[in-house]
Amino acid sequence: MEILHRDDLKRGGFGGLKETRMVMDRRVFEGRANPGTWEGIGNFVFLADARYLPKGETGHHSHKEIDVLSVMVEGRLAHEGSLKHGQSMDGHDIQAQRAGGEGFSHNEVNPDDTENRMIQLWVLPERAGEPAGYKLYQPKGTKLTRVYGGSTDQDETFDSHTLIDVGLLSAGEKVAVDGPFLAYVTRGSGHINGETVGDGDLIRGENLEFKAVEPTQLIVVHTD
Repeated sequence: MEILHRDDLKRGGFGGLKETRMVMDRRVFEGRANPGTWEGIGNFVFLADARYLPKGETGHHSHKEIDVLSVMVEGRLAHEGSLKHGQSMDGHDIQAQRAGGEGFSHNEVNPDDTENRMIQLWVLPERAGEPAGYKLYQPKGTKLTRVYGGSTDQDETFDSHTLIDVGLLSAGEKVAVDGPFLAYVTRGSGHINGETVGDGDLIRGENLEFKAVEPTQLIVVHTD
């Protein structure tokens, strides 16, 4: 098992946000990956831990043939764009956008006078030319909530053999995932396969066993 600490990496950003890029897979960032960043798993290719400045925004920009997930950790975001313009995110909301061949444009805005925090993840679609789509998740309770991936015969999530789950865990709660995984702790702390990890730790290993020491938010990427 390996652990990558966010604060050991270069902090960058653009527009009205600052971010630390932790996963920059060569399939997208060949020759441009920041030193120390990791490859992804399955079709998962990018992870950035971002803070928007007060009233900060990314500026309108476009994507094609990529699936983009935004996981709120602190504060709010106002979503502008070609998909679900006017949608807002707060609490621990998770926004998933499929660009497909159609593509989408968007601008994510911090409407408040304080910083917020959001984790962005990118996944390559398994089929080219899919229509653009939008989904919003509002995890409640505990355990892991599937927010990406699954079979083509369901529409709760965008289909993929790459799976992304988000957990809001109470102290003492346990979760387990079989097989290779990448897990990112975004709030709280816990024990993972016998080692202590906390906010800003990205973990890579086999057969996840995690126990929360305190209320914890955890993102887990794996494959079916």
